[in-house]
Amino acid sequence: MPMTLPAPARSLAAVALLAFGTVGLPATAEAQTGASDWSGQVTLYGWGAGVGGDLTPFTGAPTLSFDKSLSEVLEDLDGAFFATGLVRRGDFVVVGDFTYSASSRDGLVPPGVPAAGEVDITSVTLAAGQRFRPAAGTTVDLLGGFRHWRLNGLVEVPLAGVRAEREVTFTDPILALRVNTEVAPRWSLIGYADVGGFGVGSESTWQGVVTANYQATDNLYLSAGWRHLYLDYRDGGTRFEGYLSGPLIGATWRF
Repeated sequence: MPMTLPAPARSLAAVALLAFGTVGLPATAEAQTGASDWSGQVTLYGWGAGVGGDLTPFTGAPTLSFDKSLSEVLEDLDGAFFATGLVRRGDFVVVGDFTYSASSRDGLVPPGVPAAGEVDITSVTLAAGQRFRPAAGTTVDLLGGFRHWRLNGLVEVPLAGVRAEREVTFTDPILALRVNTEVAPRWSLIGYADVGGFGVGSESTWQGVVTANYQATDNLYLSAGWRHLYLDYRDGGTRFEGYLSGPLIGATWRF
């Protein structure tokens, strides 16, 4: 029988890095780079994501059910590290991302028994593709690659002698689309979407992102927006199906 912790898995995304370096340069600034020159950028993000879904470590283990808002996610964060980068030569684009977050939560399970839960997530993304320029001030990137995941979930109910823990690793192929368009001097909008899994690693995963970006200096860009990430992973008795969704802010340094 599933049992519910008050928020063990809100930790899945208290703060997270936006994969693929989605916040980038205005399209006109990108176009200034020569076709034979390499250019790059490094981006750091904060992502305050509410969490919803279910995690079952293995067959017969308690199921952690969660649905928490942005105002509740930060208090349980144990640690996080995020970094992403993009390099480009002409219209050839390579993007990479590393994300790590870990959180824990003490609470109660019915009928009021003390329990504790922990959730750790690590992901590494690498993709490459082609840039197209359908109109002045607009670029479109078509990308393909992979996202490698490590998930670790733990639930403990000491009075019942229950300790359920499982670590899994898997790799998802992904396809992505990124559109960057200038809307005013120093301002741009970016829309990003990817889809993957296809039963190779997870059953399915997808995400959507929209950001507004401001050029603060020649090399520094600031951004704000919203990101929603979904994952459905099943392997034997292990299952995680849930989403991470919330606002984000970021800073990009161009070189």
